[in-house]
Amino acid sequence: MKVEHPAEPQFRALEGKLDATRRRFAIVVARFNEFITERLLQSACDGLLRTGAAKKDVAIVRVPGAFEIPSAARTLALTEKYDAIICLGCLLRGDTAHYDVIVNEVTRGIGQSAQETGVPHAFGVLTCETLEQAIDRAGLKMGNKGFEAALAAVEMASLTRAIRLPASGVGKTGVGRLTSDVGQEQAPQFAQNDKSKIGKSKVKTSKEKLKSRNDKPKKASETMRRK
Repeated sequence: MKVEHPAEPQFRALEGKLDATRRRFAIVVARFNEFITERLLQSACDGLLRTGAAKKDVAIVRVPGAFEIPSAARTLALTEKYDAIICLGCLLRGDTAHYDVIVNEVTRGIGQSAQETGVPHAFGVLTCETLEQAIDRAGLKMGNKGFEAALAAVEMASLTRAIRLPASGVGKTGVGRLTSDVGQEQAPQFAQNDKSKIGKSKVKTSKEKLKSRNDKPKKASETMRRK
């Protein structure tokens, strides 16, 4: 079996880096199903530290359950202190429709908070049918979703900054600065040129007037001589 690699794209892609150096993160973790969420939290912290984040730049906020995660995440994002928010929780299906309601509200709330605040939110809330599935996703057979959420948060924080910097740089150091510099530098020159033109025109008009005045007496004297 021959494995074919996909063709490289013709255009360069802007991507985030797994570098959390000098970036701040907030982790919102639910206490409900603590047996699972604490393992998600430990792996999320491990992921941030492995990518270069400092312990002082990671804030941990605990909420009662998954339903309270979007509210806390939005409040943290509005402070503008953090480059990304990591949301961790665990929801297990029960015998009632309560599971479906909570899952929809948590998912919608986290997504809405990320879109409206502009701060990346990493979704690390497990939505499992059984406890065995949650254990598998909290570090057993399926990896650890807390670690994956941390890596996603680091990459999105880097990508968000990379997207914003060129746009602001063009306004400050590019087109805006260029036009302002040109205006400031050329404005005095234009003013001087205009003044010099005005001065020259005034000199010309005065000389012409004097010349016309001098020509009149000459013409009068010539007519008297002829007579």
